[in-house]
Amino acid sequence: MEGVLTGFAAIGAVIAVGYALGHRGHLGRTGRDVLSKLAFHVATPALMFTTLARADLSVILSQRLLVSALATAATAALFAAAGVLRRWGTGRTTIGALCASYVNAGNLGIPIAVYVLGDAALVAPVLLLQQMVITPAALTVLDLTRPDSRKEPLWRRLTTPLRNPMAVGSLSGVAVAAAGWTIPGPALAPLTLIGNMSVPAVLMAFGISLHGSAMPVRGPERGPVLLSVALKCVAQPVIAWALGTWVCGLGHAAVLDVTVISALPAAQNLFTYATRYEVGEELARESILVSTLASVPALVVVAALLG
Repeated sequence: MEGVLTGFAAIGAVIAVGYALGHRGHLGRTGRDVLSKLAFHVATPALMFTTLARADLSVILSQRLLVSALATAATAALFAAAGVLRRWGTGRTTIGALCASYVNAGNLGIPIAVYVLGDAALVAPVLLLQQMVITPAALTVLDLTRPDSRKEPLWRRLTTPLRNPMAVGSLSGVAVAAAGWTIPGPALAPLTLIGNMSVPAVLMAFGISLHGSAMPVRGPERGPVLLSVALKCVAQPVIAWALGTWVCGLGHAAVLDVTVISALPAAQNLFTYATRYEVGEELARESILVSTLASVPALVVVAALLG
């Protein structure tokens, strides 16, 4: 459990710094927005590029990834179905579906993969899935549902994924890895330095947003938040376990891997997306916070039952 505690302690400390900044007002009223825009337009695309440019793309053919992809799709579909029935709107439903299925595979998944599963590479397939497929698809939906999107020419709407900074960073990294190119150290160093800002910028922006916010699960987003957290921390790991055990016939160790990774909480960068598109911000903030808290006992239970 050292990996779980280490990962959560690191995240909590940086969020606390952000909360203190919001409380003292050191970054002014626009501090959160500046950090979010920095992460969305600059730091996270650089992180995605440097991560994927050095990735082993053969991991996308693994059975573990198939299980993770099916569990992610099933969980997101459950939230989307509820969103359609309850008429929550396309943008809000998209953010909620991400919160219900998009795991914190980076800053929390990596230490947990190292300390709990014994291999950091086990989280790589999910990182690739989220960066190459889920993020571009979700951000395209959010782009196309913006109020002013219908004013744009058809060709611009169809090429939205190619102009999104997240998608550009991911696809560029995949292209480099697929071509087998090695980026010279002097060229990669500044991109790595910029990418290293992504996680702390996202976490501090999230911490700033918590200052002055009402207690979670008490406002108008109570229903969507509770649903997304239940799907993220209970349904998704159960679905991953069932698929790995009964459908794909994975071994015990592989089932543990996919179940632990599926039990990770919603990623903090989802709040950046919500802020960028000005939709579902409260839903994202509360879902991330509550799922992060709820995932601690969830991960402990998974490790105890399957470890």
